[in-house]
Amino acid sequence: MKLVLNNPEYNVKVLTTIQNELQKCEEFYIAVAFITESGITPLLQNLKELEQKNVKGKILTTDYLAFSQPKALKRLNNLSNIEVRLYQVTDSYGFHPKGYIFKNTNYYNILIGSSNLTQKALTVNMEWNILTEYRENNEIVSDLSNSFIKYWNKSRNIDECIDEYEAYYNESNKHTYYPKKEIKDEFKPNSMQKQFIDNFLETIKTHTRGLLISATGTGKTYASAFALREINPRKILFLVHREQIAKQAMNSYKNVFKNRSYGLFTGTSKDYDADFIFSTIQTMSQEKYYSRYEKDEFDIIVIDEVHHAGAPSYQEIMNYFTPKFYLGMTGSPDRSDEFDIYDLFDHNIIYEIRLKKALEENILCDFHYFGINNPVDDNYLSEGYVDEIIENIEYYGFNGNRVKGLVFCNNVDNAKVLSDMFNMRGYNTISLSGNNTQDEREDAINRLVSDDIDNTLDYIFTVDIFNEGVDIIEINQIVMLRPTQSSIVFIQQLGRGLRKHSNKEYVVVLDFIGNFDTNYMIPIALSDDRTYNKDTIRKFMFDSNNLLPGASTISFDRISKEKIYHSIDNATINSISFLRNKYMNFKKKIGRIPLLIDFYNYDELDAMFIIKYMKEKLPSKKKAYPVLLSKLDKSFNNSLCEDEILYLEFLSLKIANGKRPHELIILRELIENRQISIYDVNNILENNYSLTDNALSIKSAIKILSVSYYKKMERTKYSRVKLLEVNNNILFIHENFRKLLENEIFKKFIYDIIDIGFKEYDLKYRNPSCTPFKLYEKYSREDVSRLLNWPENESTTIFGYRTVADFKGNLSCPMFVTYNKNEDISQSIQYEDKFIDNTTMYWMSKHNKTLESEDVKTIINYRDNNLKMYLFIKKSDSEDEQYFYYVGEVIPKEYIPTCDKLGNDIVRFTLKLNTSLRDDIYEYLVN
Repeated sequence: MKLVLNNPEYNVKVLTTIQNELQKCEEFYIAVAFITESGITPLLQNLKELEQKNVKGKILTTDYLAFSQPKALKRLNNLSNIEVRLYQVTDSYGFHPKGYIFKNTNYYNILIGSSNLTQKALTVNMEWNILTEYRENNEIVSDLSNSFIKYWNKSRNIDECIDEYEAYYNESNKHTYYPKKEIKDEFKPNSMQKQFIDNFLETIKTHTRGLLISATGTGKTYASAFALREINPRKILFLVHREQIAKQAMNSYKNVFKNRSYGLFTGTSKDYDADFIFSTIQTMSQEKYYSRYEKDEFDIIVIDEVHHAGAPSYQEIMNYFTPKFYLGMTGSPDRSDEFDIYDLFDHNIIYEIRLKKALEENILCDFHYFGINNPVDDNYLSEGYVDEIIENIEYYGFNGNRVKGLVFCNNVDNAKVLSDMFNMRGYNTISLSGNNTQDEREDAINRLVSDDIDNTLDYIFTVDIFNEGVDIIEINQIVMLRPTQSSIVFIQQLGRGLRKHSNKEYVVVLDFIGNFDTNYMIPIALSDDRTYNKDTIRKFMFDSNNLLPGASTISFDRISKEKIYHSIDNATINSISFLRNKYMNFKKKIGRIPLLIDFYNYDELDAMFIIKYMKEKLPSKKKAYPVLLSKLDKSFNNSLCEDEILYLEFLSLKIANGKRPHELIILRELIENRQISIYDVNNILENNYSLTDNALSIKSAIKILSVSYYKKMERTKYSRVKLLEVNNNILFIHENFRKLLENEIFKKFIYDIIDIGFKEYDLKYRNPSCTPFKLYEKYSREDVSRLLNWPENESTTIFGYRTVADFKGNLSCPMFVTYNKNEDISQSIQYEDKFIDNTTMYWMSKHNKTLESEDVKTIINYRDNNLKMYLFIKKSDSEDEQYFYYVGEVIPKEYIPTCDKLGNDIVRFTLKLNTSLRDDIYEYLVN
């Protein structure tokens, strides 16, 4: 039994539980009072898969309050495996159940509580539901089934009554009155814009330039207008790269400023004397035009999509005009060329908000994203391929009375051909590219969004002209028919549909995913991840709906998901060129050489990603950040001596990962106070980290820092690393280390390692259960050996499992399982480890083992031995070979002597997990 609710603090949603149960059930029954389009849309991928597997379902709802949407009921009823019925209420009684019954072999999972099939109920509302497993012959199952059947038999098949109900629904809802806000209230700043206003008013006191970095759809133009209204400038120049954007910006400013004159300055219009001039850069950058103005003519110059400002045309303008303030606005400031946008604006970021934060603050329209397998072949634009696209866009649908869609294609020719083929199938579409005139573009957009003209468009097919700047807030469906090669472009195109509109509850996004090496960019974009940590990307893939803020959802079909995982596994994001590009962009942003902790503080490239690169790519005894900096950045002069580099290497590789705080505390206290007692270390651990029984872990940490924990080869390698001495339970800083710390540069890099260690611990490994390991985080054999307080490092030899006693004699046995073995490894180690369900696993001993083998007997007699067994798993060797997910403690329930594939004796255990494996992790590992 477990409580199922929407809780963003713990990244859980009701929707995910329902999706997981649908995915594994053999039959399902749903009785809810209300069903809406937005409620069933996130489930469409699941329902499609159930139809393909012919998993039957019954859905019962009601006409109560005329709330359930006829369009949603029709869509459910169109699925061949689902029966939909409508219970008609009387005047006396309502119909208000919220129950989901999932039938499996010999048992039922039943979810009962407060959640209807509506978007908010499944994702963000405060809801209480209980999920319970019952055996098939349970009395509650019987009573609930009988109640369902009773009302099911009293209800009407949706085919019989949908027309009648739709008329009732339309009549009941047409008089619903939503009072319009007064004009003065329509244009109030949102949360992002309010924060920007405050920051802007502060920054203009001390700066003459600044950047607003804001995700597509969050309202950059209005933000600038609201902020400038606070200072009421005499004259403004607003620069854009397209005339259409200039017109839209001018209309936005008109809604905010009153009693000012406005003018367009473009290729077709020359309003020289207005208070607020909205100009294309192509026109204003011509000397014959800008020279007509005094250099200080404008109080404020706003540059939209300022990431283009490295171009000569922008430089021409900025070298001439000297306003009181330059405001640059963009959603994507990082550039692949050498131009430094941040430096151009004095590294003054007034405010920054990315996609994830915008979703958290409910600034953007909700979206439902579907990743769909795209079987790219030689007949890319074949009739069958187009039919498949149409089948999917019709199945996943849109929100509103009619589709208003943008289709992004990979080239101009394909856009035109696809548009023609859609038109042949009864759609009304057009293709647009940079070759079309401004008037043609504006006419096409008007036909797409208008409902009161005859010649409306269903779709605009385009390549890149709508990637940025243009507001088409009515867009309710986005179709991506091109490979994702840039997370920035992906977000720009997704953002075309994310602007809120009064007649749009959500936007549907269909991404047709082919066999491309860059598919890993998709989860990077959707998660707003800039760390490029592969494990972080994988976690988002198998837990995306819980990790995505708000009511937006993400679904992938099985094949597209496999393609993305394959792309993640094979992504070459550990090259020096990749690292240098990310480093240089970040350096430009902060205006100095970054420390490792800076990457954390700015939510940029994962510092552990950088340390992993150092470990794998840099020479022995040089695996330290200053050495890497000298390779990434010609301006950095590495002045540290060999011993200083060796100290930094040791601490970077051994304690920076923050798997526990003990070593970090000791090291920090020695630097700051020159000594600390073991008693005081224990007090810090208890008072600041709620960690008890620390004696063994402190002893282990001292052995780590004294290098005595390691085997001979590593002890020899790090023999010159002298960090501490111990005398009568007092730890003293070693004289060698103290002298090295007199070098402030070395000391800075030492503190950097300590800082990222504490940050890693706080973000990932701080564990309220006080066990050595945190569920679903990754650990290496060396991490495990250290955290179990083994007397020396046992990870130098790769092992599948090993039983070792700690300093006090307590036995532990970590088990490392690669779930999908490579076919080319020796058959003698292709152990047939397999989950039976998410609490039980078959696990094989080493070969040539019997019930009489010492290690086998130790495991069998785990109670008598007080043996703790910990299970660590990774999906395959395509993941980092060193690291495994910790999935909990296990105990052996059964053990059977048998043989492996080569006829060697082994023992097959049935292991029981103390904690059920989380559904998304289980699904990721098994399927």
